[in-house]
Amino acid sequence: MKQAIGLLEFKSIAKGMETVDEVLQSAHVELILATALCPGKYIAMFTGELSAVKTGIAVGERVGDFFLIDAYVLSNAHKSVMSALTATSEFGDVPALGVVETMSAVTSIMVGDTAAKAAKVDLIEIRIARGLGGKGYVLFSGEIASVQAAVKACLDQYQMTGEILYATAISSPRKELIDSLL
Repeated sequence: MKQAIGLLEFKSIAKGMETVDEVLQSAHVELILATALCPGKYIAMFTGELSAVKTGIAVGERVGDFFLIDAYVLSNAHKSVMSALTATSEFGDVPALGVVETMSAVTSIMVGDTAAKAAKVDLIEIRIARGLGGKGYVLFSGEIASVQAAVKACLDQYQMTGEILYATAISSPRKELIDSLL
């Protein structure tokens, strides 16, 4: 996987599709995800060399204009972000569970990267907006001190933006809860 990830979120599905096509024509990037989300949003994620991803984001901002909700370049994505986005993460026991609920899909990806870089935690899943009213959430596991440190890092970085709805560290979660997440 290339290290840089570009994220675009739109309040118009049609404008999102038009913009993503222009990004793909203008920048040498690989499309990872482009899909409609509720409530009537469109999100796109692509990867490539940092300069190409920055070019794609610049095109997205220009073409997306006022239909663009958010745009972000994750220049050095943690290696576990992609598997968490596709719910293919491998993890063992869950001694503690971190849950961070975000107001947007893009923020949930940024929060997942922050958590993975802040402490020794395993990303379980980054769920973006599908069936969530445009919100997202991140699940991660590890020892309780690590999970608490990751939750704190996420809150320190994003709480003042209003993008985190709620975050918690659950010590010794019940097996039934963990089974329900998978």
